[in-house]
Amino acid sequence: MKVEFVLQNFTEMNKLWVRMQHQGPAREKERREKERRELRDLVGKNLHVLSQLEGVDLDMYKDVVLPRVLEQVVNCKDEIAQYYLMDCIIQVFPDDYHLQTLETLLGACPQLQPTVDVKTVMSQLMERLSNYAASSSEVLPDLLHVEAFAKLSSAVVKVIEAQPDMPLVGAVSLHVALLTFTLRVHVDRLDYVDQVLGACVKKLEGKGKVKDSKATKQIVALLSAPLEKYNDVVTVLRLTNYSKVMEHLDYETNKVMAVVIIQSIMKNNTSISSSEKVDALFELLKELIKDSEGAPSMDEIDEDDFMEEQNLVARLVHMLVNKDHEEMFKILTTARKHFGQGGPKRLKFTLPPLIFAALKLVRCLQGHDAGDEALVSPKKIFQFLHQTVEALSTVPAPELALRLYLQCAEAASDCSLEPVAYEFFTQAFLLYEEEIADSRAQVTAMQLIIGTLQRTYVFGVENRDTLTHKATGYSAKLLKKPDQCRAVYACSHLFWLEEDGGTQDGERVLLCLKRALRIANAAQQMSSVTRGSSGPLTLFVEILNKYLYYFEKGIPQVTSNLIQGLLELIGTELQSENTAQDRAVDAFFASTRRYIQFQKQKGDDLAERYSSIQVVSPP
Repeated sequence: MKVEFVLQNFTEMNKLWVRMQHQGPAREKERREKERRELRDLVGKNLHVLSQLEGVDLDMYKDVVLPRVLEQVVNCKDEIAQYYLMDCIIQVFPDDYHLQTLETLLGACPQLQPTVDVKTVMSQLMERLSNYAASSSEVLPDLLHVEAFAKLSSAVVKVIEAQPDMPLVGAVSLHVALLTFTLRVHVDRLDYVDQVLGACVKKLEGKGKVKDSKATKQIVALLSAPLEKYNDVVTVLRLTNYSKVMEHLDYETNKVMAVVIIQSIMKNNTSISSSEKVDALFELLKELIKDSEGAPSMDEIDEDDFMEEQNLVARLVHMLVNKDHEEMFKILTTARKHFGQGGPKRLKFTLPPLIFAALKLVRCLQGHDAGDEALVSPKKIFQFLHQTVEALSTVPAPELALRLYLQCAEAASDCSLEPVAYEFFTQAFLLYEEEIADSRAQVTAMQLIIGTLQRTYVFGVENRDTLTHKATGYSAKLLKKPDQCRAVYACSHLFWLEEDGGTQDGERVLLCLKRALRIANAAQQMSSVTRGSSGPLTLFVEILNKYLYYFEKGIPQVTSNLIQGLLELIGTELQSENTAQDRAVDAFFASTRRYIQFQKQKGDDLAERYSSIQVVSPP
């Protein structure tokens, strides 16, 4: 009897509450609204009392209370009342009651007025159920038993169909709520997660790129939820509908989402270990990797933002890893295919890390005789490297391409592939000749070429002679005399290699040093004409130190007489009235003299060789 009384009281109060908004003159509206608010609280209190009555067990709630309450909710056809009452039902009755009557409760949602905020009502219900599931491991079997996901998923579809005028943001919000529930209750069911995303895709079909900012925000929330839950992009890549949802984001939001995905990979140190996964991932990131439809022109893009995005993509390359060499090569080839569509401005960011990843793979294969017919071999990787660096050289980014050609040449040398190493050096020299015109860039390029050539031991006599001849020739043609001088004496190292079987040609070492000395002398004479600069004298001291280096190496052609003559020459020049005083040069020369004096006093075999050199301090 108590239950019937409270239900009847609830029904009458609700009817009165609904009628009151349409009664009385307009001037009494404020007083009437106050009375309505008070009556609303009483209506809600009736539901609270029902939830507390001793006789209201699960069977009574399922068979009597809920059907009667929902009947009143649906029949009142008042937007405010329906929203309030549904909220009260969800809040005041126990979670296990909702679980056992889920189908009945959800069945009322599509029957509510189109203007009712159903998404919030259902979101609150799903949140309560997911919290209930999280509270105890014993709840999950009950959720599975009543097929909660299937019922909630069906209800979302029915609500959206029943309200064709529902704003897009409302429909997407419902899917966000359902996905949140799924990720909390059925985290291991990727098929459920993908089903929710698929249902959202159906709602977005035909709408193209979503323009509404609120709906866009909800789509981003939908896409972010699996990333945050799984902390593993590889898991997300298994969701076939994930990329389909992303297709509906506008260009800028798609880029933001792509950045979020990369940041997730970096944060969780996620390895992308197959070419198929790389393919799927780069499809998600395509707004960062290549120009797509609707993208602004490169001239309209903020340069700093663009560089930051591309550096992020470049860092991603180092997360593409697999210990299997064949699969790793497939990964690099797949990445190269995607990056190749990026346009010149992107290539200088994305190709270098790809080249270094390929060089790392070459090092792993070094010493393994895979054979030319193998799916992956050093030769095949070097072909890949050649094509990739060549693409970079046409960007144009000649200085970067030259550095990478030299890196490849050194790796080919370590793999004992002389023709391959020679080809990379040839390409580096061609770039130097045809593309690098700035004098400072030429100096840097020659330093790199000489240094790399010095570290390569694979070349036979003929090839090494050709390359060293080129290097010394270009060194002597640099624009400024000091640069010429330093490059030429650096070339001397190309003719005296410490490695077993390496070139050791004392005559040509001496030729380089003498040529550097002539250039330094010419620079000194020019300095005298321009009325005093001690700059060229530094070159003499540098060359003296080179002579000392080779003297200690025991090269017969570098004699103590040559060193003695150079010491006297520098001393004479320092005393010349045409030479400006420079403390740095004085200190450098003094330090060199002290070194010679120290070697003379050591008492070993080297001291004996130094004994004939006379060190006289200038007055």
